[in-house]
Amino acid sequence: FFGGQINGTSGYEEAAAQGLIAGINAFNYLNGTEMLELLRSSSYIGTLIDDLVTKDIQDPYRMLTSRSEYRLLLRQDNADERLTPIGHKVGLIDDAQFERFNTKQQLIKEEKERLDGLKISACEEVNEILSKYGEHIDRGMRASELLKRPNITYKVLQELDPTLSMPKDVYEQVEVIIKYDGYIKRQEDQVNQAGKLEKFKIPDDIDYSKIEHISSETKDKLSKIRPKNLAQASRIGGVKPADISILMVMLDRGLKK
Repeated sequence: FFGGQINGTSGYEEAAAQGLIAGINAFNYLNGTEMLELLRSSSYIGTLIDDLVTKDIQDPYRMLTSRSEYRLLLRQDNADERLTPIGHKVGLIDDAQFERFNTKQQLIKEEKERLDGLKISACEEVNEILSKYGEHIDRGMRASELLKRPNITYKVLQELDPTLSMPKDVYEQVEVIIKYDGYIKRQEDQVNQAGKLEKFKIPDDIDYSKIEHISSETKDKLSKIRPKNLAQASRIGGVKPADISILMVMLDRGLKK
């Protein structure tokens, strides 16, 4: 329920982010509803709060993009995709705005599928247009494949096929999704791997002092921070991968019992 310097942060944006979450959760607490916890992979707010909980912060904390291991997913162009459903769930996004959001997401999906199915032929007329952008094709290819080239944008595709017509906020996101598809999928795989550790919940009453084969320093840090799951425990400074493996085996045995 706190936000700002009392949590070790500095800066207006950091205080505003924490104040937003504190306000939402104060409301949820009073109404007996589920508390809102944002994942690191969902937002920079989630990253900030997780860092404040798990990292040994010595200096006033500022939120930098480099602090997120998932910054390819935490882009400005997809902030609405990541956070609008959450905002609607907690009552900060009204139904009309949520409907506009869903319409945009549907347009993005349909336009991506359209570009995947649209064939660009290697004719003289096409190559004459492409030559203006330092490009040339020797064979027919899908529009989405051509869009992956550095010099090709959605507007170039519109020159090749004037029937392509989408609002700017839609085609810009389609362009990003297609151009950086490989990198985005790789980062999504990282999120899925981390999600496996999220599933290992750590009991609130666990006594770390009784766990064998982990150092006293690690026991002290785990006892102080009290991580909720293995993913959070793995991000605590000084906690080694071997420590996480020991905890995983112990928790797995408990689950099987």
